[in-house]
Amino acid sequence: MAERKEEDSPFLDDPESMGEEEDLIDITAEDEAEGDTVGGEIAALKAERDELRDRMLRALADAENARKRGERDRREAEQYGGTRLLRDMLPVYDNLSRALEAAGEEQRAAAGPVIEGVDLTLREILNVFSKHGIRQIKPEIGEAFSPQQHQAMFEAPVPDTKAGDIIQVMAEGFMLHDRLLRPAQVGVSSTPAGKAADKSAEKPDPQDTSR
Repeated sequence: MAERKEEDSPFLDDPESMGEEEDLIDITAEDEAEGDTVGGEIAALKAERDELRDRMLRALADAENARKRGERDRREAEQYGGTRLLRDMLPVYDNLSRALEAAGEEQRAAAGPVIEGVDLTLREILNVFSKHGIRQIKPEIGEAFSPQQHQAMFEAPVPDTKAGDIIQVMAEGFMLHDRLLRPAQVGVSSTPAGKAADKSAEKPDPQDTSR
């Protein structure tokens, strides 16, 4: 029986059948190597795609930022492009305003048309200022000093005031849209805080009959 089994499976030691198995192993290795190569190429393509997408998004963001920056520059040029010219016109307004303030009744009676012409010119300048977004800063006597809108030209102790109160207005200020074109020029009280209150406390009360 043992001899018959050996005869039934002679291909086990057949060199040709062993060669076929080796060929199958070689083909499988080649397929795996080829698969690894394809996988590597796919990964490289995905990485390149991601890099190109990132570059595109960055380019789009840069283009949008440039558009917004250009729009902002254009808007600022429209609003503030004439700042130097408008600032140079302020002394003209100041001189015309002082001329009207200095004109008394005699001057107005003697040179009425001239005074009226100066007044009309001053109004026209204010109309031009308003058209270009300029508004006046007109502080009042007794108003608190604001460093954002006022420029202190001098300080002086004035009775019945407290430090920081405006005691004189020498020139009006102007705003160009939301920017300060020129601060209002004012004089400011240097009276120490509490001094005015002390003086008022020393004054006798007219209703007090005990004195």
